[in-house]
Amino acid sequence: MINAVITGIGGYVPEDRLTNDDLSKIVDTTDEWIMSRAGIKERRVLKGGKATSYMAIKAVNELIGKTGIEPESVEGVICATSTGDYHFPSTASITAYQTGCKNAFAFDIQAACSGFIYLLETAANYIRSGRYKRIIAVAGDMMTAITNYTDRTTCPLFGDGCGAILIEPTSDSVGILDSILRTDGSGLPFLKMKSGGTASMPSYESIDNHEHTVYQEGKAVFKRAVIEMADVAAEIVERNGLKKENIDWIVPHQANLRIIDAAARRLEVPVEKVMINIQRYGNTSSGSIPLCLWEWESQLRRGDNLILAAFGAGFTWGATYIKWGYDGSDT
Repeated sequence: MINAVITGIGGYVPEDRLTNDDLSKIVDTTDEWIMSRAGIKERRVLKGGKATSYMAIKAVNELIGKTGIEPESVEGVICATSTGDYHFPSTASITAYQTGCKNAFAFDIQAACSGFIYLLETAANYIRSGRYKRIIAVAGDMMTAITNYTDRTTCPLFGDGCGAILIEPTSDSVGILDSILRTDGSGLPFLKMKSGGTASMPSYESIDNHEHTVYQEGKAVFKRAVIEMADVAAEIVERNGLKKENIDWIVPHQANLRIIDAAARRLEVPVEKVMINIQRYGNTSSGSIPLCLWEWESQLRRGDNLILAAFGAGFTWGATYIKWGYDGSDT
């Protein structure tokens, strides 16, 4: 039996920081207001005319450097993003070319903030098929490019960042062992970008009305996110016969500190076992979970049980059970 295992991880966040105090000079908000509602202190911003692929290339290059693989040996590059450089070509194709992965197929997937969970299962299935030996999965978003900085309810939430993982086959009982993916299209009215697609083409009016930025009805999204993230995480734990003492790490999507706390309480896991970096990076959408893995890599040990959970527009949500495949302190 072939399992798909993560064998390396890279990441990138821009150097420029946008603090809550900086935001208070742009929009009517305060550090106390943002911290009490979202738990975010600052976020990173990609400047200088750069795009999402810049972060993806940085993350993949770090991954290649750390693992020592030859770029030509990579057979596929798959990118999860909602902020691609272009409608077409794919950000994955740009990333593959710029990182020397010239023999890789490349395509993008889009599942909003759940993108990394969907990406993991997609990439893992290429490995499980037995036809592919080396896939790079990269996820990240330049959320500040689609943030409305006149909307005090959404502009404090988002930041930029990207993570990349290498997935390879193993016959050991480690790797990406189980996933649950869910979608409910009734979430369309509550979280979306109103214009820019074929349902509402760009126009002077759509630009003036900020319809090319994130639109969110916060209460409706918060309520569903709390329920669905906690429920799907509990479901995958039960399905795999895990108990709270067997869980080494919870890796939640970094959308809101209150949502993260609710998921941890549902699983009865202490906060010391929950990866949280939202205070420094904000919500980087599909980039948030891989950035957590990137930051905590040195603390991960072979055999650790990880539960990943996310919720995003669509509505999309899901959870993944990973038995970690290597000692991160050796990288």
